[in-house]
Amino acid sequence: MKAIRRFTVRPVLPDTLRPLAGLARNLRWSWHEPTRALFDSLAPEGLSGADPVRVLGALEAPRLAALAADREFLDRLGVAAEELDTYLSGPRWYQEQSGGRGPAAVAYFSPEFGVAAALPQYSGGLGILAGDHLKSASDLGVPLIGVGLLYRHGYFRQSLGRDGWQQEQYPVLDPGELPVALLREADGTPARIALALPGGRSLHAHIWVAQVGRVPLLMLDSDVEENAVGERSVTDRLYGGGSEHRLLQEMLLGIGGVRAVRTYTRLTGHPAPEVFHTNEGHAGFLGLERVRELQGEGLDFDSALETVRAGTVFTTHTPVPAGIDRFDRGLVARHFGEDGALPGVDTARILALGDETPLGGEPGVFNMAAMGLRLAQRANGVSTLHGAVSREMFAGLWPGFDADEVPITSITNGVHAPTWVAPETGRLGTDAGDRELWELRRTLRERLVGDVRDRLRASWRQRGAADAELGWTDSALDPDVLTIGFARRVPSYKRLTLMLRDKDRLRSLLLHPERPVQLVVAGKAHPADDGGKRLVQELVRFADDPRVRHRIVFLPDYGMEMARGLYPGCDVWLNNPLRPLEACGTSGMKAALNGCLNLSVLDGWWDEWYEPDFGWAIPTADGAAADDEDRRDDLEAAALYELIERRVAPRFYDRGADGVPAGWITMVRRTLSDLGPKVLADRMVRDYVERLYVPAAEARRALGPARARELAAWKAKVRAAWPGVAVDHVETGDDLAECDAELGATPVVRVQVSLGGLSPDDVEVQAVTGRVDADDVLSHTRTVTLKPAGGPDLEGRQPYAGTLELDRTGPFGCTVRVLPAHTLLAHPAELGLVALPAETTAEGAGVLLR
Repeated sequence: MKAIRRFTVRPVLPDTLRPLAGLARNLRWSWHEPTRALFDSLAPEGLSGADPVRVLGALEAPRLAALAADREFLDRLGVAAEELDTYLSGPRWYQEQSGGRGPAAVAYFSPEFGVAAALPQYSGGLGILAGDHLKSASDLGVPLIGVGLLYRHGYFRQSLGRDGWQQEQYPVLDPGELPVALLREADGTPARIALALPGGRSLHAHIWVAQVGRVPLLMLDSDVEENAVGERSVTDRLYGGGSEHRLLQEMLLGIGGVRAVRTYTRLTGHPAPEVFHTNEGHAGFLGLERVRELQGEGLDFDSALETVRAGTVFTTHTPVPAGIDRFDRGLVARHFGEDGALPGVDTARILALGDETPLGGEPGVFNMAAMGLRLAQRANGVSTLHGAVSREMFAGLWPGFDADEVPITSITNGVHAPTWVAPETGRLGTDAGDRELWELRRTLRERLVGDVRDRLRASWRQRGAADAELGWTDSALDPDVLTIGFARRVPSYKRLTLMLRDKDRLRSLLLHPERPVQLVVAGKAHPADDGGKRLVQELVRFADDPRVRHRIVFLPDYGMEMARGLYPGCDVWLNNPLRPLEACGTSGMKAALNGCLNLSVLDGWWDEWYEPDFGWAIPTADGAAADDEDRRDDLEAAALYELIERRVAPRFYDRGADGVPAGWITMVRRTLSDLGPKVLADRMVRDYVERLYVPAAEARRALGPARARELAAWKAKVRAAWPGVAVDHVETGDDLAECDAELGATPVVRVQVSLGGLSPDDVEVQAVTGRVDADDVLSHTRTVTLKPAGGPDLEGRQPYAGTLELDRTGPFGCTVRVLPAHTLLAHPAELGLVALPAETTAEGAGVLLR
């Protein structure tokens, strides 16, 4: 028989054991080893390592009674509860460092959060990054409020068919069995938000709260009785459904998320956010809801938009246009307006925010990243290289500016060390002796081998194998063999099968008689990505070969729990994406924190922080070879094999008389001591606070209603007048008369500018100098602000002058430009307006010195 209803029966804890509930319901246990150990000591047989909510639910009354009388256990429980209370209430870095400048609260929106395996609401790196962001914010005391969706099926569970083809299952998640609590009104009824939909329909959602240390994570759930069948399924699956389904998810996340934050702060007294952080474009509609709120308070659209922009941070995670969510403009138009989710907000203005034509896109498409950037005064990529790629990709939104001046900065991702570092590694420290460090590495590798064998047997049983066929799994992998890990999502650009480019050469590496290598591979292809599934199948079929299956394994259902053992147990972490398509890539960071060396293409974070002491850089093809896909992959795979065979494996197996590979351990130690601090999420979150959150909060405070109206009116005036702004004449002193000059010269530049009815206070006139190439393109530029040099001439042109400093030898160039200027602009390029000389001539535009 099958149950028609499902519910969770919670144990009634004796008063002395009540602190267990608080410890179990706060996800800090997922990164706090003493709390995990406490619950492991309670776990019935078969539940060791399970999440505390499940452990508590499995405790029978006699066991609870015995624990309530166990003085030693109660002492341990008291210490753990007191320590958690201190963690939650005491001042931390943010309280000690922000000096009142920081925002009272920051709302952090993301479509997925990977906080713990017990809360499976993530698919890959974006979610894990968001989870680490919350956890480090908690550790630092940053007053974050996380906002996401509660997917009743989460992301899919992956298994393999007999032929190696990926199969997906979507288990139903019961919130009653998750570490979440329903947000309730004062009268005990569930708190609820609602969105209006076309045709008089409504989308209702409950708000579940997961407590991530000090940070509340609000998760909206559409599976409520008030909804019709279609609306109940909006939060069914992460990244599931068709275009309209995804649009409704993103409307609920952005618009509903703001309403959930307002409900939460009303009910709990938590400070209202001054800054809203949009983690990728999926949540971008949050800015439109805030415009609607401000219009309800009396601001017009433009003034509301300026207010919203001042307090918004947008983080982009994709280096390719294909990674951006895009919707049909007609579909978006149907869901907004007077009978839609944002009554009173001009639909035409909404559609304009998502216009992608300046990016070379299609006129009938609404681009979520374009909207996110237009709604945020501050934006960033997630590594230095990705910041540069993003400035190129989105440069069309700031016409007239070189890509390096596009106002998108970068903050390189980091990872939360307490979540990902093996406890033994954390306890040993970097000052341990070589033998101690080597023995620890061997212990962690041996533990991984045991875990791999268990998972391998389970996978083969799922594929239909009988126990009698699986004796070989007892010798799969070897705890004394160089172990390389490769685990991540399986889009084509990550090149899961690059290692298979020359199968014979790979086999020779795996089976080398003196220096063998073994590979542990894992990863999920998106359910709709048959190309990715074929890559998984190709890898699995190779790993099934009896000749090599003891040296290479594919583990299905890669997730946080598997990763926690995989990173510490591997010696080398492999990453071979197509450069520069890896925005950051944090798996190698997690490996590095455990003393695992990286072997990677110079992409994402590795491009930024690679040093030979930390690992190896896989060369990438360039020139004509890079344009030929097969040729490129052949060259880069050959480089990978060469590195493993001639540099990586010899370093690992080069042992001294004591059996310790001193050169390898030196690299491990440098990775832990020098690279480790750079890749921490604590560093990342501090960067966000100091470089983005604090400036955004200050900008938002400076923009009251009157100032917002003034700024909006000023921008409208400038945009209307800008066609009349022009650089009419440029001249330089005698020092540059012959287009030649000596180092150290200080020539004077004089300019006449037409301001088109603007005043000198509305603009800044700059001389821009720098190196110049054969096509007269400036690089490594510097700017000099030119000052008004008298009143306007008879034709109304305003004179400006300034002094250049020729402090570099070689080809040198200069030009002049006019930019809008206002104290409330965060960046000179903010309006995307610039006036340049009409022609590139010595008189009209600038001076070129060769």
